[in-house]
Amino acid sequence: MATTEKNYSICEVGTFADLADKEINDMKGRVMLGGQLGLTGCEVSINSVKAGKSSPFLHAHKLNEELYMIMRGKGMFHVDGEEFPIREGSMIRVAPQGVRAIKADENLLYICIQANKGSLVQATMEDGVLSENKASWMK
Repeated sequence: MATTEKNYSICEVGTFADLADKEINDMKGRVMLGGQLGLTGCEVSINSVKAGKSSPFLHAHKLNEELYMIMRGKGMFHVDGEEFPIREGSMIRVAPQGVRAIKADENLLYICIQANKGSLVQATMEDGVLSENKASWMK
């Protein structure tokens, strides 16, 4: 029996306000989306860190660079011994070998995207293909 696979996946993680109550691998305030969405080119996590809390350890990666997108709050970011303030709108790329951690001075909400360093071969403008079809809201 053949199965038809859709060209998308969707999951509901709940409200960001409820994120602090989620837990994965004994880490509170985190939802990993890779497995839930069947991601094959990156890993994505949505993270909530309460004021006064921080990453429990410094870490680096073997292959993956990370992009931290600060959506709400303020705090500090540590990379290779350097520390700098972060706030809503801060975007931080860290190379795989960068030793990193994050601390919340105010409740932080951030999205972290991991992808294999050097794996992007073309960006949106080179990769996008326009369709002649239209969504119901398009004229």
